[in-house]
Parts: sequence; structure tokens; C-alpha cells
Amino acid sequence: MLTTDRVHNLKRDNHLRLLGNSDWIDYELIDSGNLKKLERFGPYRFVRPESQAMWKPRLPDNFWKSDGEFFSVQNPEVQGRWRLSDCVPQAWELHYKSLKFFARPTSFRHLGFFPEQAAHWEWCGDAIKNYRKIYKQTPRILNLFAYSGIGSLHAAAAGADVTHLDSSKKAIRYAFENRDLSGMADAPIRFITDDAKSFVERELRRGKTYDGIILDPPKYGRGPKGEIWKIDENLTQLLQGCRELLSNKALFVVLTIYAIRASSIAAHYALSDVLKGLGGRIESGELTLKESTMKRNSSNLEQRLISQANFARWIAL
Repeated sequence: MLTTDRVHNLKRDNHLRLLGNSDWIDYELIDSGNLKKLERFGPYRFVRPESQAMWKPRLPDNFWKSDGEFFSVQNPEVQGRWRLSDCVPQAWELHYKSLKFFARPTSFRHLGFFPEQAAHWEWCGDAIKNYRKIYKQTPRILNLFAYSGIGSLHAAAAGADVTHLDSSKKAIRYAFENRDLSGMADAPIRFITDDAKSFVERELRRGKTYDGIILDPPKYGRGPKGEIWKIDENLTQLLQGCRELLSNKALFVVLTIYAIRASSIAAHYALSDVLKGLGGRIESGELTLKESTMKRNSSNLEQRLISQANFARWIAL
């Protein structure tokens, strides 16, 4: 049985899951409120917009002093901007367990990685280890829209052969930097700069298969040759291609969706429709971050959660 989840116990299909991860040392959601969140990335504190924080902060204003703040603009065609203290470097080293990687303020408000994704890293890592025990084989994992590579590094460290794909040359450069910083230059990871749709189509023509597929598609993007990606127009076709890429010993499919007006129900049924007939189990819900303030202050108040993304994931039984 290939069921494992160190963050929460697996439950029946259609059960809404709120996934989080408590293993972070170098990341912390300190407080939130007034449509903002106060976070710690290693030694530095940042304030970023958070549209879901429709409540009051629990910490007083003087605790919200930060090393940097991101300011959004109303025009969706114009990127926001950071106001950073002189002490903040262009990039600095963070850790997640055995992995090392760089944090860096980007023009898209994030800092080079998504801490809520750690829940998926652990789930995939445990599934990969179970796969190796059962089949005595190394699973082949395809990571699409893979960005700065932490998920790929974690999967490789768990024992997978990983194909890491992103359309951005800058993202692939970040992934190389994180690989080298982690001392994993010899890890079985193939880094590819390509359009996800085009790559999946070529792999199908080549007769290639994968035992696990991870997708974290943006709302909108461009491939290296100007290919257009629109999640509402292209996701279903891409999921169908991924279904055809799965091997006869398929392990998992993980779909994460940010920044569109859709619920986890949409992700759930999109995935279940494509994977119909495979058996196994699909679960869906939200990736969340939990405030540390009340835990640190030993208060009886509930630690609040902020949803960051919807997800659906399938695992073979």
C-alpha cells in the first residue's frame, strides 16, 4: 500500500484537507492581519500583501518592523516593488532539513520558493521511499513548472530520478544554484528549459513514461519560444497528456493551483476525471501557512491559518 502522509493521515476521497508543515526552522509566519502577513526568512523579516488576512494583527505595530516590504500596484500589467533595508542582500542561504537553497526578493512578491509546498515535498518523498521498498526500483518523476528546484532536490534525495522542467532560463539558473549549494551536483536530476505542453507531447511521441508527475502551473506564462500558457485553456489538455505519460506502476500525481478563481473542488474533479480507471485515491484541499505568534506566546488563542493554494493529488494504493 503506497499511502503515507507525515503531515496528516490520509482520509476518504472528496475530503477537504488543510495541509501544513511544522518542520521549518528558517521560515516562520509570525503574524497576519490588515491584508498583510509578517514573515521571517532566515534572519530577515518581511511584510507582504495577503488578501485573505481580513482580520486584525495580534501583535502590536512595533512588532511589525521589518527588513523589507512589498507594495502591490492596482494595474495588473505592472509589477509591484520592494522597499528593502540596506542589510538585506540580493540572496542568502536557507535550509530545509538537509537541503540548502537561496532566498531572494523577486518582482513577483515571493522570495524564490513557496514554503507551503513543504507539505507536498514530504508527501512525495515518503511515497518515493515506499515505492522503492515495494518495487525495488528507482521511480522516475517529472516535475513541471518546477521553478527553483527545491521539490526536485527533495524528490531526488528521497531516491527518485527526476526530470525538472521550467520555461524560464532564470528559474533553471536558480535551480542549478540550489542544487550546487545543497551539494547535489551528482544527483539524478535532468534540468530542462522548455514549454510544458510541448515537452509532454514530445515525450509521448518518444514513448517515455514516468512513475510520478508534479504540476504547479501558473495562471499565465510564456514558453522559451513564445508559447502561450493559459491555465483555463490549457490545463485539461496538459493533464490528459500527463495521464498518458504515467507508467504501469504509476505512483502519484500532484496538482497545485495558485492565483485563479477556482476552489479545490475544481482541481479535485479535473484530476479525478483524467485519472478515471486507475484506482488509487484522490484527495484535495488547501496548502496553508500557520501563524507562530500564539504558539510562541503560549496563548490559548487558536493559531490562525492562511490558505495559499488549492491542490489535488492522486496516489496509487
